[in-house]
Amino acid sequence: MALKQQILDDIKTAMKAGDKERLVTLRMLSAAIKQREVDERIEMDDAQTLSVVEKMIKQRRESIRLYEEGSRPELAAKEQAEIEILDTYMPEQLSETELDTMIQEAIDQTGASDMKDMGKVMGVLKPKIQGKADMGAVSARIKARLGA
Repeated sequence: MALKQQILDDIKTAMKAGDKERLVTLRMLSAAIKQREVDERIEMDDAQTLSVVEKMIKQRRESIRLYEEGSRPELAAKEQAEIEILDTYMPEQLSETELDTMIQEAIDQTGASDMKDMGKVMGVLKPKIQGKADMGAVSARIKARLGA
């Protein structure tokens, strides 16, 4: 089943169950997906839908950081609950060793030797690990390997 359809089905399930917190979060996700489809005039596939979910999780993590700095734990807890709901749509995260192996394979495949080649390595890796690892952390690991 397509990810987008799964989200719509989960919205219906949350409505029937009366799960208001889950329903609000899923409706927000559905609206973000539809907005992107309208803006770009496309029908989103699973990879594009996954990128929307990933972006929403990233936004919530930033909000949590700001709420904690502003001494607003109740708002940080709400954002954390939303992350937990959104996380159910993310694929299983790669382990450290799997990620290191994939990075090394991409470096070998592209023949990367210094920082100028980082874009090539990221280009090879991104489709394989989208949603399965934090791209910021992946970027930092590649920089370390290429001797930044």
